[in-house]
Amino acid sequence: MTEATAYDLPDDLLRDLTPQVVAVVTRRSGDFYAAEDAVQEALVEALRTWPERGVPEQPRGWLITTAMRRLVDAKRSESRRRDREHADHLAEPEGRETSEVDDSLDVLLLCCHPSLTPASAVALTLRAVGGLTTREIASAYLVPEKTMAQRISRAKSTIKGRSLGIDGAADLAARIPAMLKVLYLLFNEGYVASEGDHLQRVDLCAEAIRLTRLARTALARMTGTAHGELGGLLALMLLLDARRPARIDAHGAVVPLADQDRSLWRHEATREGVALVDAVIGTGRPGTYQIQAAIAALHNRAPTAEETDWLQITALYGLLEKVAPGPIVTLNKAVAVGYADGPGPALALLDELLRDSPDDFAGHPRVPAVRAHLLELAGDLDGAATAYDLASARATNLAERRFLTSKAAALRDARC
Repeated sequence: MTEATAYDLPDDLLRDLTPQVVAVVTRRSGDFYAAEDAVQEALVEALRTWPERGVPEQPRGWLITTAMRRLVDAKRSESRRRDREHADHLAEPEGRETSEVDDSLDVLLLCCHPSLTPASAVALTLRAVGGLTTREIASAYLVPEKTMAQRISRAKSTIKGRSLGIDGAADLAARIPAMLKVLYLLFNEGYVASEGDHLQRVDLCAEAIRLTRLARTALARMTGTAHGELGGLLALMLLLDARRPARIDAHGAVVPLADQDRSLWRHEATREGVALVDAVIGTGRPGTYQIQAAIAALHNRAPTAEETDWLQITALYGLLEKVAPGPIVTLNKAVAVGYADGPGPALALLDELLRDSPDDFAGHPRVPAVRAHLLELAGDLDGAATAYDLASARATNLAERRFLTSKAAALRDARC
């Protein structure tokens, strides 16, 4: 074993290995429900013993063997008549598994099974594939942790006994809507963490991008054609992730898009994302992720914030409202309108949105943050500072809260 302490135990290693281990244990046992529980016990054992004894030379094999032993022990407690040879076979060390696709993708597809509701599929995948805790998932959904734990348990029960893998292109296509939501929320949790001291979780963004690539490749291999929405989602992720190096400064403070040093953006990711947008737009009726990617591409293409084509962005948000109407879309459109037509029409649009959908934004920090920004554009610094204070009080991410508080303080200082 290699040395490790409680302070340098690689959490990302466990997150990367978790879906792979779940896949192997599920294939051997044929029971995802039991496999996921056994793997969780193995992870707890790893967190308990690795800091003292060191990380094993083959951590994946260690986790599989430990999980299988837990699974065998559980099955023996259920039935003492289990064949010992079969139990010993289940507990064999890892090394004979073969798969045409990544293990993580197999687990993702099982979690996106059509028998699950989209909300349950997202929650289960964020835990089994993304490595999020039940608390983090509950925070993302704005529900109590106990409620989310029950939802995950019910989801596991629904797919109990189902095998990994897919049954042809039709089966895969049936799971795509839930899969897209899963990957999108997984990336969003990494792009703006729902809680904690850091704005972003790079590991989750990278995992979402990796799984989206795998899903897109698997579907193209099975159908012979590229899927437009998967391509749009991948493009959106790449374009947003390209801005990552400029989103926080040297002190860890949030840097808004307009103030970012665009020379720090990852231009290779931008080029790939823009090329994907160009490839998928116009190949059929555009979907929500393709349109969002087109909006992101306009931002990334602009050499400076002042050169952003806000008129075209506003038009794209109008199209997005028709394809996937919702209050968040209109809220984002208000920001674009603020730059394209001025803060007056944008504030009127925001007020109309709050009249039509008051319950959708109760306690949400995004509305007062947008209002503050528009009031600042309009020159109402006192009103903007007050709105920034409200947004800060509602924010759950500490980095965002600090940014919003600093904005309010800066505006008040400017009035002195």
